Amino acid sequence: MGPRAVTPTGRAFRRPARRFVAALVVVVGGASILGVGFVRGMGIGAADQPSASPSGAVAVGPPDTPEPIRSAPPSGSAAPSSPPASTPPGTSPPPSGTPQTRATLAGPALQAELERVRRRLGIPGMSVTIVFEDGSAWTGVGGLADVAARTPVAADTAFAIASVSKTFTSALILQLVDEGRIRLGDSAASRLPALPLKLDRRITVAMLLDHTSGLADYFLNPKIDGPLQRRPSVAWTAADALAYVRKPLSPPGKAWHYSNTNYLLLGLIAEQVTGKPYAELIRSRLLDPTGLGATWVQVGDAPRTTIAHGYRLPGTKITVKPVDLADGSGVAPFRSVVSAAGAAGSIAATSGDLAAWGRALYTGRVLGPHGTALLLSGFTTTTSYLPGVAYGYGIQSLSIDGHASLGHSGRLLGFRSAVRHFPIDGITIAVLTNQSRADPGVIVRRLLRLALPVVRTCALCRGVD
Repeated sequence: MGPRAVTPTGRAFRRPARRFVAALVVVVGGASILGVGFVRGMGIGAADQPSASPSGAVAVGPPDTPEPIRSAPPSGSAAPSSPPASTPPGTSPPPSGTPQTRATLAGPALQAELERVRRRLGIPGMSVTIVFEDGSAWTGVGGLADVAARTPVAADTAFAIASVSKTFTSALILQLVDEGRIRLGDSAASRLPALPLKLDRRITVAMLLDHTSGLADYFLNPKIDGPLQRRPSVAWTAADALAYVRKPLSPPGKAWHYSNTNYLLLGLIAEQVTGKPYAELIRSRLLDPTGLGATWVQVGDAPRTTIAHGYRLPGTKITVKPVDLADGSGVAPFRSVVSAAGAAGSIAATSGDLAAWGRALYTGRVLGPHGTALLLSGFTTTTSYLPGVAYGYGIQSLSIDGHASLGHSGRLLGFRSAVRHFPIDGITIAVLTNQSRADPGVIVRRLLRLALPVVRTCALCRGVD
């Protein structure tokens, strides 16, 4: 499909106020965002980066680096093809005289690069949305949502967003903090009196948010792989997942360890405080107010659009045949692992919705100035612990080719995603893929170069007579 100069879900994007962006950069500067080099491995965690072993286990491997760009597979290879780059069905080219936006100007080059990278990384299907500083938005798609049925990815195809879900959970908790219903210094144990897991009472809500609780990640327990995959269509409870939490990795507040256990517990705390299910809280407090009509919690909410199948790519060859992970339940990649992820990684969305969410969250429209400052304040604690990517309260900060960014990445068996908002440049990029081998950070980086305005020089600008 060809480039589209569209506004995701029909909303109009507003340029962030310069005053607020400046304040945002100052706050994030405390986390040395401007000095952090490009971090190549951006997937970190179980719902973030389970590595697919030859047996298809959900075991989590070490932080990985992106697959190198390889030559395009030969004709007739197993790599799925993409629809031709043309005007999407049901749409027409912009009429003559249409004002030129950043989206319409950059769209053709972005679509060509998207397809080139997708083929060379052997990605079955992907969807990307970029919102520009002028408020225009471009959505590009490529490849297949369902390889066996030869169903192409469309602009309204959703993907599992894995640990990008943590940005929603963090926003929910910070809303409750702002309302005075939770305090960051509250003991997590005091908020979860009936928890079937003995928690150190020194673990606070803040420690869960920034991964300094010391709690082990239940997805990192190799014993969880078999039960999850033997019965993929069975829904897990939080108690089922927490049974796989092993002994603490460090005392509370003494080190940084990315752990899905933290965010599973945060979802339970939100439910305990409000008396409402997590899925209902996410929809009523975040999705509906932000106008995200193609985003939902997969276990607990009704699907809002068609979701892509997730694929395991065994081996490193680009021509390897994708293995479909769908269990027939409509939950992607399959119900057991998504329900076990809970508030740590169970949301699905289109790239258009996810770009809209990232822009709204990081420009202050979701939490307001006070709540957004709180969102960014967690970097102060974790910086001294040297996490692979600077991490705050459910937010990563890093510099990509010298451009400061805020966001989160996600990796779940069969899916990888990344959302990056560039506050100085005014650009937001959301990348969704239905595979867990290739790093979407590579795609963000390549598309960013094309999305940035071209800096033109002239004799007058250089002060030359």
